[in-house]
Amino acid sequence: MKQAVLSLSGGMDSSTLLLRLLADGYEVTALSFDYGQKHRVELERAKSLVDYLNAQIRPLGYPKVTYQVIKLDGLTELLNSALVSGGDDVPEGHYAEDNMKATVVPNRNKIFSSIIQSVALSIANEKNTEVKIAMGIHSGDHAIYPDCRQEFRDLDYQAFISGNWDSDRVTHYTPYLDGDKFTILEDGVKACNSLSIDFDEVYKRTNTSYKPIQHVTYDEYNNPVPKWYSDFKSASSVERVEAFLKIGKKDPVEYADENGPVEWQTVTSHVQEVLASHAG
Repeated sequence: MKQAVLSLSGGMDSSTLLLRLLADGYEVTALSFDYGQKHRVELERAKSLVDYLNAQIRPLGYPKVTYQVIKLDGLTELLNSALVSGGDDVPEGHYAEDNMKATVVPNRNKIFSSIIQSVALSIANEKNTEVKIAMGIHSGDHAIYPDCRQEFRDLDYQAFISGNWDSDRVTHYTPYLDGDKFTILEDGVKACNSLSIDFDEVYKRTNTSYKPIQHVTYDEYNNPVPKWYSDFKSASSVERVEAFLKIGKKDPVEYADENGPVEWQTVTSHVQEVLASHAG
């Protein structure tokens, strides 16, 4: 059985890559990281997706996805980023705007990469096999996030090779590096078909929003029922909605603004305005 260690954020990109790995016959160890991000709902979605996949495809003979959350306790208050608790507000708009650099978490992918490499090499040595480190990075990340670029991956990998015995058993797998969220979503459709699983059931278990909104309703006994919704104004959400518009599908994730849940038409109208403004 081919082996892969996946950095699973709970977002659309890494979740699609999980599907691709399973469809291509990999046994996957998926790792998520709790670093104090404001959008911790992504960890809940990642766990929900893994549970769903294990229930749906294991009876078909696919291997169980192993899932682990790595807690980086004590790091949050030391990080300067709009994405972590206590940081500035997450900016809105398009990724091409300069203020999106506020969403950079210093050295985040290097921190994650070191841990993922350690796990991957451990599996390689234990099972005497090659292991792929899988990451869902894509071209839309390159301008804002230097640690999503191939130059960083190459240098980081060289440091890993230099510092470990038998490290050549571990290589990187970044199939979306030159694509974007549209090409990722296209591959998601193909992978869902290959695995015979429902597209909407998969993608409603993902989170791309950096500004998720918690809206509270009340049950028949007047007990509060909190629920997380995606925003549709932060750059990550704009990019996701754009991909769904291109592919001609309604996003199964539910959206809201400061006033509460909104319809898909409200979401798409706003995103189309942002895209038109950027194009102009």
